[in-house]
Amino acid sequence: MSGEMDWVEKRKQVKQFIEEVVYPLEKGFDKDSPDSQAALKAVQQQAKEAGLWAMGHPVDVGGQGMPFMDYVHVNEVIGRSHLGSVAVGSNTLQDTIMLRLYASPEWRKNYMEPLVAGEFYQSFAMTEPETASSDPTGIQTAAVLDGNHWVINGHKWFTSGADRAKYTTVMVRTEPEGTPSHEAFSMIIVPTDNPGYNIQRDIRTMGMLGGHMEVLYEDCRVPATNMLGERGEGFKVAQERLGPGRIFHAMRWLGQAQRAFDIMCERLNTRRIRDEMLGDKQLMQAMVFESAAEIQQSRLMTLDAARKMDKGDQARVEISLIKVTGARMLHNVIDRAIQVMGAKGVTDDTPLERMYRTARFARLVDGADEVHIYRTGRRILRAFERGEGYDFGEREGEVAHISRRAEM
Repeated sequence: MSGEMDWVEKRKQVKQFIEEVVYPLEKGFDKDSPDSQAALKAVQQQAKEAGLWAMGHPVDVGGQGMPFMDYVHVNEVIGRSHLGSVAVGSNTLQDTIMLRLYASPEWRKNYMEPLVAGEFYQSFAMTEPETASSDPTGIQTAAVLDGNHWVINGHKWFTSGADRAKYTTVMVRTEPEGTPSHEAFSMIIVPTDNPGYNIQRDIRTMGMLGGHMEVLYEDCRVPATNMLGERGEGFKVAQERLGPGRIFHAMRWLGQAQRAFDIMCERLNTRRIRDEMLGDKQLMQAMVFESAAEIQQSRLMTLDAARKMDKGDQARVEISLIKVTGARMLHNVIDRAIQVMGAKGVTDDTPLERMYRTARFARLVDGADEVHIYRTGRRILRAFERGEGYDFGEREGEVAHISRRAEM
């Protein structure tokens, strides 16, 4: 019971920190402004002093070692602000997981603890403009081994944060034609000061410059020790990042939806129309109901998927379900909040207009919704073809069995 109380108390502390310290940082924040960066550094120092820094990172690399399920709950309130993960050092967790498992001893020694401490930023490159990102086996960026160096040539975009990152982890083809698709690609770390690493532009998305970079790799030469894992293990390495990452995305979306819900309900209880509060209107009450139902549905589904992952299940169906329904939920709740706010809702007087743009992007990030939908449908139908069916209650029993076996 004490463990449960620990995360409950930590969640309260983080929520207060996000609302009282991070929210004020949002107004007028510019990632390219020295003043904004100095203000962010000050907030990060406050997080460290308050014991709220790098909570989910392993202890052996400078984190607090919070258990996965505990961190899932805390990550929900971190997600209330788009600056939340950077403010409390949780933005590096997925890369930390990859480096800790697959990086060479040299990279782990020189980069792991500084990364966790927030001394520099990192980035990740998989998406390419010339290929359909929903099928990563079509990646064209390639690396050729020349002596003890890899030479990389290719074209990536939506490498978020590359303009300020110390390095980018790049998915590249390293194996010859004829190699099975999921054994043909590898992950290689490329320092961004490499002469062959050339940023072309900051891609404007939904009217905003968000640090989504387009990058050309032109005879980009890096040591062979910069590979994560072994040759051909790119998809295996990526899964260590993307699996938990989708849980973290979904929980942050819930935090965003909660914030929009709060704004909507506060408006309904304070905005007067003639002799009634706006919240007295039945159409408005219906918006509250629909939003509450969707948030709760998505939240329970996300926690269910997280529990399955925590017990050793890959939870592929559950993760796809929460990715799609979570993105829809986020859009719907923010959209209703904007409608309730009226004209003010589309201004930057509230965080809603920025959140709305982010919500639209959620249906594409980490795989377009359509890909998750058809793969999940196919996976379930094939289970029926094999005569297994897909009993949702039985799925819960399988996870319980995995849990008991792990404890033996």
